[in-house]
Amino acid sequence: MKQPVIICFGVCAASLFLATSIMAAACPSDSVRVGSVCVDKYEASVWSIDPANKGLIGKVQQGKVTLSQLIDGKAVQRGANADDYDLASCSENGNGCTNVYAVSISGVTPARSITWFQAAAACRNAGKRLLTNAEWQVAAFGTPDPGLAGDGVTTCNTAAPELMSTGSARNCVSDVGVFDMVGNLWEWVADWIQGDTNPWAPVTGGKTNAAYGNDLMSGTNPAQTQGDGQNFPAAIERGGSFNYGDHTDAGMFALSAAQSASASFIDLGFRCGR
Repeated sequence: MKQPVIICFGVCAASLFLATSIMAAACPSDSVRVGSVCVDKYEASVWSIDPANKGLIGKVQQGKVTLSQLIDGKAVQRGANADDYDLASCSENGNGCTNVYAVSISGVTPARSITWFQAAAACRNAGKRLLTNAEWQVAAFGTPDPGLAGDGVTTCNTAAPELMSTGSARNCVSDVGVFDMVGNLWEWVADWIQGDTNPWAPVTGGKTNAAYGNDLMSGTNPAQTQGDGQNFPAAIERGGSFNYGDHTDAGMFALSAAQSASASFIDLGFRCGR
């Protein structure tokens, strides 16, 4: 009588292991697997959702929401054209940001003019988090860098006059299928550092701003300071943006740690992972 139990246990354990492995390998449709992380395919758009709409919030947190569902559910997009997160009671320091959600969908204007704190809260509410610097880097490998030829349509948006919708640059895709990691918007990542690594200042090794986006390994800047002469904690941004007509500092290795986590700009956004 014991032998069937032992055989069943072995079969059940193997089946459970297989099922667990399949589940671990799968990512929601809004993301792709990069190592052990599901990285959002698109730069985040931010939506405020009525807390009573549990069904819509659930779809966001499952990574299955569509644009039509957001519209039908009366979700309101934030940060597409202006810094209007305060209209959702989301302050610059992240306090009160309980009803804003980061969403990874194509064909929308990604959120910008957002602080690190607001971005982190929007990821948190969606059941995600900001990527680490290392996670962002490995997700970006293989993204083509068109430099001054970037138009945001056939190529990455590195030198166009304006921000483009998520996924509109059809060839701006990394090896693993992540869009817009070069150009369009600088993207906050989770890491903070002490001091400053500023791509607008000369770096050691003779490289300057124009080459910096493509040659991060050329060196690092000496620590920069704010106006009070004190080093400050800076949050890291990656990838560069559209916002440079006469040159481009965008690229797969572009990194800036020139701003505190409370900064926000029209060419600065984020993406999440889980």
